[in-house]
Amino acid sequence: MDALLTLPQFAAFFVAAALVALAPGPDNLMVLSLGMARGRRPGVAFALGCALGCLNHTLLAALGISALIAASPLAFGVLKIAGGLYLLWLGVQAIRHARASGALPAGATPAEGAARLFAKGLVANAINPKVILFFLAFLPQFVDGARGHAGWQIAQLGLVFTLVSALIFAAIGWFAGHIGECLARNPALGAWLDRVAGGIFVALGAKLLVGR
Repeated sequence: MDALLTLPQFAAFFVAAALVALAPGPDNLMVLSLGMARGRRPGVAFALGCALGCLNHTLLAALGISALIAASPLAFGVLKIAGGLYLLWLGVQAIRHARASGALPAGATPAEGAARLFAKGLVANAINPKVILFFLAFLPQFVDGARGHAGWQIAQLGLVFTLVSALIFAAIGWFAGHIGECLARNPALGAWLDRVAGGIFVALGAKLLVGR
């Protein structure tokens, strides 16, 4: 298919995507807090889920559906409520089921599997209406209108953004998890890390629900 990204177009977007992924925001904050609370493997699993949730927004933006959602107060409001309630639910569950013990013994299986955490990260990102608006505003800035096939260019840009986010979020989850595992050698600290992570999810959910 024509209109593959040019090298300058790819390079400029790659740098911009990396800066966006590194900038403090809800996604990497969730990854950081969960990694510190649960450890490296859960942190990376949740991080990859968050990153791959961008594929949903890429598809919506490429098909023009994001513009329709942004233009519909009802559709945007429904997504906003769903996303906020989901984050609140994740936070409350983390607080309610905070571990009574600290770090898991070497080789032990986490109480919540990596696949489940991956799915939670995927859903948390995929239904976030703020990310829909971000993709709708961010990706088209790097589309070369003179080359045509704007939808295909947006799809490529979204894929690049997803890959960049996956690498950066996974690194954040890994290093945060390593720090968390070291800190949680104190038995009481593991449960408090869970509660802090849950509190961050609750705060982000509440902010999504009440924010404009």
